[in-house]
Amino acid sequence: MATASLSDIRKELQHLDSDALQAFCLRLARYKKENKELLGYLLFDAHDEPGYIQQVKEQIELLFEEISDRNLYLTKKILRKILRYANRQIKYSGIPQTELELRIFFCEKIVEARIPLSTGTVLFNLYQQQLKKIDSVLAKLPEDLQADYSNSLTIIRK
Repeated sequence: MATASLSDIRKELQHLDSDALQAFCLRLARYKKENKELLGYLLFDAHDEPGYIQQVKEQIELLFEEISDRNLYLTKKILRKILRYANRQIKYSGIPQTELELRIFFCEKIVEARIPLSTGTVLFNLYQQQLKKIDSVLAKLPEDLQADYSNSLTIIRK
């Protein structure tokens, strides 16, 4: 069975009534957790982006509390878990400022937790990759917004 293109799906959805659309959305949300999370974002959080960012930051803080100072292996695993969560939330939003704020917050929490980035190449590369992503998103923003984020960037680049 061939998968329909996005434009074909869009055309077909225009011909459906609201009850059928609601049934399709609920059925889609039943099958995958990410679909349910995206639908929840679109319905409840998309209108209040600052509140959404704050909720995600609080969740990231809770996840950072799981990091143990003794075991570097577990620290790597937890950081990857946090990063997967943050990337998923960034994908739902799709707004560059949200992406920038969450990535900067992630890097700030790494610095605040005093995670030794120099001891392992995995942690160092993970951190450097986040800095590259921050730079690429920052380059796309207007200059006035770039200046707003410059203070946060000096903290995480040390």
